[in-house]
Amino acid sequence: MQAIVHRRITSLNALPKQSLRVVALGDSLVYGYGDPVGGGWVERLRRHWMSTETEGHVLYNLGIRGDRTFQVAERLEQEYRYRGELKNRVPDLIILSVGLNDSPRLGRRDGRLFTDLETFQLQISRLLDQAQQLCPVIFVGMTPVDEAKMPFLDCFYFNHIDQYRFKEATKQACQIRQIPYVDIFEKWMARGGDWVRAHLSSDGLHPNVEGYQALYNDVLNG
Repeated sequence: MQAIVHRRITSLNALPKQSLRVVALGDSLVYGYGDPVGGGWVERLRRHWMSTETEGHVLYNLGIRGDRTFQVAERLEQEYRYRGELKNRVPDLIILSVGLNDSPRLGRRDGRLFTDLETFQLQISRLLDQAQQLCPVIFVGMTPVDEAKMPFLDCFYFNHIDQYRFKEATKQACQIRQIPYVDIFEKWMARGGDWVRAHLSSDGLHPNVEGYQALYNDVLNG
């Protein structure tokens, strides 16, 4: 089974037919914050895989709101080791989605970055290396924000320019390691500002119900 999973995966629809154990780690985008109907894209995927008509993959949602890259790295291996279900078994696949919470500027629009880009590049590289040592990995990128709704929590100024820089750093790190990367930021931005705003919650940061449904579709289609 591991040999099959290690092949290049372009979408979650391409997973092998055998039942797999999958863990999804990251921030509020993994957790599904802002979606009281479907519980987010990971929860939608979990429910889809629970159907008797599907392969029966088991999916654990390990998203924590506000997590930055170094925090996901700190808990990655322990979370992974506890999710094999059966004795001497560990999960077959890790889905990562993190980086948005590293990218805002603090206090004002031209304030310092919460995580400076050079530090982020080191942290995301270490996280990917750490994850790849455990099992195959897929990375789901961040969604764009509504800049007009900033600051978030009266402190965090997210913007598209910095989002682009952080997602490109992540995408390049994934490409170097041949980790499939789903570029959600580019997909959403290509649909236009009105579309993006219509798929975000009132906070301008988290997807709404329709946003998570669109994100679910984007992830499945790769």
